[in-house]
Amino acid sequence: MSLQAYQKTQRAFSNPREIEYKLFAQITASLIEAKDLSRTDPKLIAALSRNRELWSALASDCSSDGNAHAVSLRAQIISLSLWVNRYTSEVMRQKASVVPLIDINRTIMEGLAMCSAAPPGAAPGPAGRAV
Repeated sequence: MSLQAYQKTQRAFSNPREIEYKLFAQITASLIEAKDLSRTDPKLIAALSRNRELWSALASDCSSDGNAHAVSLRAQIISLSLWVNRYTSEVMRQKASVVPLIDINRTIMEGLAMCSAAPPGAAPGPAGRAV
């Protein structure tokens, strides 16, 4: 998944929160499914790679000029993305647990679900663009 594919998919939906929630749900389910597999198992490698790509796309979007989120929130998302990238390498190298990656994704999903319950236009979408 490239940033362009992420942005194209995001534009196709009326509520960007929903698409981000669905992406996190799919990727998190893959991580849960593969968490006990060997570190060389293609299913785990694919799940970790998709998770990295999602976080990389979020960081890239947060660094763009058109992002409407507060600078501090954007910095936090970028910081989380960097952590996800480093920690994923630890999972592969040192056999660290996949569970912290799952936990981070679930926390983000909870936030996205809460934002989706807010009235339209109340806050910027998760990609930082006003909805």
